[in-house]
Amino acid sequence: MSETYGTAAGSTEASAAGPAANATSGATIQLDGLTKRYPGNPTPAVENVSMDIKAGETVIFVGPSGCGKSTTLKMINRLIEPTSGRIRIGDEDVTTMDPVKLRRKIGYAIQSSGLFPHMTVAENIALVPKMVGWSTSRVKDRVEEMLDLVGLDPREFHGRYPRQLSGGQQQRVGVARALAADPPVLLMDEPFGAVDPITRDHLQDELIRLQHELHKTIVFVTHDFDEAIKLGDRIAVLRERSHIAQFDTPEAILTNPTDDFVSGFVGAGAALKRLNLTRVRDVGIAEFPTVSVDDPLQEIFNKLRAGAHNELLMLDRRNRPYKWLRRGDLMRARGSLARAGQLVHDTVTRDATLHDALEAVLTDSGGRVAVTGRRGEFIGVVDMHTLMDNVQELLEADRLAAMEHQHELEDLREHQTEQELEGGAGG
Repeated sequence: MSETYGTAAGSTEASAAGPAANATSGATIQLDGLTKRYPGNPTPAVENVSMDIKAGETVIFVGPSGCGKSTTLKMINRLIEPTSGRIRIGDEDVTTMDPVKLRRKIGYAIQSSGLFPHMTVAENIALVPKMVGWSTSRVKDRVEEMLDLVGLDPREFHGRYPRQLSGGQQQRVGVARALAADPPVLLMDEPFGAVDPITRDHLQDELIRLQHELHKTIVFVTHDFDEAIKLGDRIAVLRERSHIAQFDTPEAILTNPTDDFVSGFVGAGAALKRLNLTRVRDVGIAEFPTVSVDDPLQEIFNKLRAGAHNELLMLDRRNRPYKWLRRGDLMRARGSLARAGQLVHDTVTRDATLHDALEAVLTDSGGRVAVTGRRGEFIGVVDMHTLMDNVQELLEADRLAAMEHQHELEDLREHQTEQELEGGAGG
């Protein structure tokens, strides 16, 4: 495959010093009249899909079950061969090239990770780099780099097998494997659909963080419109046979759906769904007093008594949130903190949405949630007051936008009425 496949900061044979140093950026994708017909079925599964996807963009395919969104995705890397139409990635027509070579240049992540159970984590991640001829030392470095990139300690996870991982950890390894050979394009077919809601939220945040670092071109299939809003730069709402009902930004689809079909996907509470468009990093992350599990009890007591807050956050030895400690907890501690305080059950990352943060705050009686970094380390807190201020601003912006839209409609009706009257007078 030619090197015009994406814009590279360096050759794909450059050293794997780190994703920012030599990473290949995303490539444009053009679908032109893409159609898939299966023998014996008079109706095509996918019919005449044309779409331009920008380099480095995250595009979400969302639509009802059976509408052809996964079929369209799989035609991009030719896991399903198109009946007709063209696919261009970067400057290259890939419709007739060797499909095996094509797939080695496109990352692919699916539901339940698709890891090979007889291979270790390292062997799974190393698979494609080995296939394309990377040196042993470079593959080894890349495996460690990719594990670190998806927030898994290479020393801890390198030799594990998929069965020894949680569902969320398996999905992280699946994404690491898909990105290991530094492809410009990443295809994701409902990759987070098989995990629990909390893990799913964290995996979504992780993908957003990765995309900020890597700038790949991502095409992502989901049936969950809230997930589409959270992840997508643009969303393609698909009807039957992958006919495009609307292809636009999440903001545009929420505020101005093209028809009743798209409105049905948006559903009720469009204003509240906009909470999925604002990230925790965009609002005020506040500092919060912390102590360590290794600090003496008296030192913790003194810090709490002298501080403006009536509670502290205890961090574990890796600087991760562990327990919320209030003054009353310390009074009852009687020389030991083993059973004192409230365990931290939920955290959010900087890439979490306001919806995620608000949900976490509402399920915790303390009215705040801890914000963590890439390895779970504590960064700060977001509280209910900050979140509600931002919610109020979003709702007010929506109210003003609705009023403006209403005025535009009234002006249009007046203009149409004037034209009709002038036409009648002229007749």
